[in-house]
Amino acid sequence: MQKHLTQILKETFGVSEEDLKEAQKIKTDKGAPFGEILVTKKIITEKQLLEALSTQYDIPFWPDLPLDSFRTDFTSQVPIQFLKKHVMVPLISDTNKSGLDNSLPQLEQKNAAGNLPDPGAVIALNDPACFQPLDDLIRILGPYDFKLVLSTKDAILFAINISYDLNRDSAEQLVQDMEEDSSAIISEIEEKADLLDDISDAPIIKLVNHIISQSVKARASDIHMEPYQDSFKVRYRVDGILYDLLSPPKWVQPALISRIKVMAKMNIAEKRLPQDGRLDVTIGNQDIDVRVSTIPTSFGERVVLRLLDKSASLISLSDLGIASDKLEMLENLVKSPNGIILVTGPTGSGKTTTLYAILSSINLHDVNIITIEDPIEYLIKGISQIQVNPKINLTFAGGLRSIVRQDPDVILVGEIRDQETAEIAVQSALTGHLVFSTLHTNDSASAITRLVDIGVEPFLISSSILAVVAQRLIRVLCRDCKQPYTPDNATLGSIGITPDQFKGTTIYRANGCENCFHTGYKGRTGIFEIMLLDSSLKSIILKTHDSNRIKNEALNLNMVTLRQDGVQKVLGGISTIEDVVRVTHK
Repeated sequence: MQKHLTQILKETFGVSEEDLKEAQKIKTDKGAPFGEILVTKKIITEKQLLEALSTQYDIPFWPDLPLDSFRTDFTSQVPIQFLKKHVMVPLISDTNKSGLDNSLPQLEQKNAAGNLPDPGAVIALNDPACFQPLDDLIRILGPYDFKLVLSTKDAILFAINISYDLNRDSAEQLVQDMEEDSSAIISEIEEKADLLDDISDAPIIKLVNHIISQSVKARASDIHMEPYQDSFKVRYRVDGILYDLLSPPKWVQPALISRIKVMAKMNIAEKRLPQDGRLDVTIGNQDIDVRVSTIPTSFGERVVLRLLDKSASLISLSDLGIASDKLEMLENLVKSPNGIILVTGPTGSGKTTTLYAILSSINLHDVNIITIEDPIEYLIKGISQIQVNPKINLTFAGGLRSIVRQDPDVILVGEIRDQETAEIAVQSALTGHLVFSTLHTNDSASAITRLVDIGVEPFLISSSILAVVAQRLIRVLCRDCKQPYTPDNATLGSIGITPDQFKGTTIYRANGCENCFHTGYKGRTGIFEIMLLDSSLKSIILKTHDSNRIKNEALNLNMVTLRQDGVQKVLGGISTIEDVVRVTHK
């Protein structure tokens, strides 16, 4: 005899009678599903609800769905909106070795064709009472003896998105299929939409959607659209390196760029001046913030799209790649009551990510943190963040002057660009605030030279700055395909590895496989140079602002340089000699 859901919840998960009565009352008043009410009120988790439904309906519960060897050709028969609306997905094995449980309970209704059971035909659903849509799906898909499993919403939606993304035409195919018609359809999108849901037939719209979705899938940080005299090239940057994506015909250029400008709500008629815009898109379960920049060139407008995944969680300090002894040093530094900590490096070296990780680590209920940034890349709960706006004269200096009157404990200034901002930051540090900021310099010692150069007095620098952190990003070797090898002495010497250091260690080189898009690398990590300003360094700064003398003194105090930190990453099998040399070239 089938148990009632309430009985299972009481017996298995200890749900109280009062909670069940309250949920029943809400169901009666508002008509919401009973289980969903319990999950929303956090009385039980979604997994606990599905386990209970699994017991009630005698349907297996799969927290994870196997997606390795399943066909995706059903995407041409079933609209993605139908599956997302009813939260269900078919998993039809394309091999006899599906690894599925042949003992799964079968649907009572046999399919019309009466074919032999296929052990690899499964429908994963979130609500076992969703009978009518389930019957419709089985009728559309035809001769399979489907078995049912329960799974979480996230797992099912991920499977849907993966299936439809894998089965879309390639960007190259879209370009080949486009007719040479310059009057391409361009329609404005007023609200954020899932690009996988966009089924528009306009070739230009399909091409733009596909370029963005494929770039996100490849973990790209930027998309470049570059016009030349007789050609048009689209490239994307993955792990700091630009790769060719496709080369559409030259006539596509104006329509493609106009489409992007429409999406970013930019002036499509203005092609002589640089413009900036932004748009939000959703690709599957990822919310992407796209910053768009255009500049006029001799052969048309050049467009760069910066992709920021807003759904990605912030990195913690321990995930940045800092060695344990340096991590302890940094953790102690960020607990200082006052002073300035500078993070330096070129554009795209991860300075903002490091500062956000630091702020997250000290973001406690008794600490008042205010930032002024350009732009605000990630919103952090519990921190007041100000966006620079030169149009209304809200500059770093002006904003910083106002922040000081807001009784902050910690201040983040996105970048020190001029003397006024630098002097206010110094005064803030001297009056009891902990200040974080960034500078564009090549190493930590050069930051001192830069501050003196923009007009900050050396005695103010020595009395306010606690430390300067220089950093770069190096690519991490793909775990699936990296190859051990023995480099020759010249290669070892190029990075400063001695034969003694090399003994007993394994050095790897990049190879390339499908998991890393044949680049040999997957992801990036940081290398760091932390210069603490102790008394001896401060006395040097009072005498000279020569970066070479400052760096030599720091090296005498056992500072680890960027190159030396990179060597440790190579010896640890994390990256390659070539990549460390690339980012730390002298």
